[in-house]
Amino acid sequence: MSDPHLACLSLGSNIHPEENLRRAVALLKQHGRITALSTAWENHAVGVNGPDFLNMCVLLETGIDLPDVKAQIIQPIESTLGRTRTDEKDAPRPIDIDLVMYDGTPLRMEYWEQTFMIVPLAELLPEFEHPRLKQKLAHVAEHMRKQVWIQPRTGILSGL
Repeated sequence: MSDPHLACLSLGSNIHPEENLRRAVALLKQHGRITALSTAWENHAVGVNGPDFLNMCVLLETGIDLPDVKAQIIQPIESTLGRTRTDEKDAPRPIDIDLVMYDGTPLRMEYWEQTFMIVPLAELLPEFEHPRLKQKLAHVAEHMRKQVWIQPRTGILSGL
């Protein structure tokens, strides 16, 4: 195993979301040490009419290198929780896990435009500078919360 890396993961679910977020976090613990968990946030499905999502962010210290995170962590957990990928990109899902940052480097800029990712991430890294806007995440999240409906759902992750 290589030196520890810090992976920032965005988790979302709109099929039994309370249960699936809890299960995903438990499974993540098998791949490293969770250093921080955000609140779970409820928001409307993006891009399609469907059940509301619960989204959260997790900071995971892991020995798994960047090229292997998807194959060794994300895909096995999504598969275990019943995720099947279809042509409908925004279909309801038991779990969706995205790697949004690795060792402080933001990945895939489209994630950084999403309120459902920025708001939970700002809880964990409020001083981190948004890669495009060059503002602290706390400020960006505050602005986004005024534009898009998103509500904290407390108690879902207690005891994890």
